[in-house]
Amino acid sequence: MKFINLFLVGYVVLVIGVTLALWKTGVLASVSPIWFGIGMLIAIGIGIMVAVSSGKPSGGSVQIKS
Repeated sequence: MKFINLFLVGYVVLVIGVTLALWKTGVLASVSPIWFGIGMLIAIGIGIMVAVSSGKPSGGSVQIKS
């Protein structure tokens, strides 16, 4: 499994855990569904950006011949 895939799986598990914790404590009851959806989109977007930027290089270096 590629490093980026493993990072994204871990991030999704983290977001699900935080969401379940907020739901269990009753915090999500006072938040409207549209703001919850916006927050989830932002969290997923941040996870994708961090996973892509922290990914390992995928190959050798490029050499320019003159």
